[in-house]
Amino acid sequence: MIAGCGEDNFVKQLETKNARLENENRQLQKDIDAVRGENQQLTSQIKTLDELSPEIRIASLYNLQSVKLTSYTNFYDKDKNGTKEKLIVYIQPIDAEGDIIKASGSVEIELWNLNEGTDKGALLAKWTVGPDELKKMWFATIVTENYRLLFDVADIVKSFEKPYTVKMNFTDYVSGRVFTDQRVIEP
Repeated sequence: MIAGCGEDNFVKQLETKNARLENENRQLQKDIDAVRGENQQLTSQIKTLDELSPEIRIASLYNLQSVKLTSYTNFYDKDKNGTKEKLIVYIQPIDAEGDIIKASGSVEIELWNLNEGTDKGALLAKWTVGPDELKKMWFATIVTENYRLLFDVADIVKSFEKPYTVKMNFTDYVSGRVFTDQRVIEP
């Protein structure tokens, strides 16, 4: 009798172990099927990309045609104390279809007082915004989209009775082209 009980217990252990191994086998088969499906999808993707030349792939990202400073570029009284201490620059990259796009690149902004007689005295400030910082400055409203750059000019501009000129150089990181524009801020 004792020998029979031990045998039953041993058989139950084997059955339990067998059921566990069958479950693991089913799960491993599911994992293999999933990996095969992913591999098939990636193989198809590689084949498609191999058939396209690198130039076509890069040109398909976007085709930047111009970059302009908008008419909203101006000085701004941020704290409403009567002193315009900020320069807000609005930049719109435009593609071949005339749409405003979020183009990747860097931008250089210069503030000029062209009423000064010499080139050295005319350039008041120069700022450079890199691609990582620029992409955070994308600003969308109901009406339009653009990059909105904000610069402190409290120590640079004291008088607002004369016009100032804002000059922009935008370097497109896809094509390598540099786009320029300038805008006069009237008093």
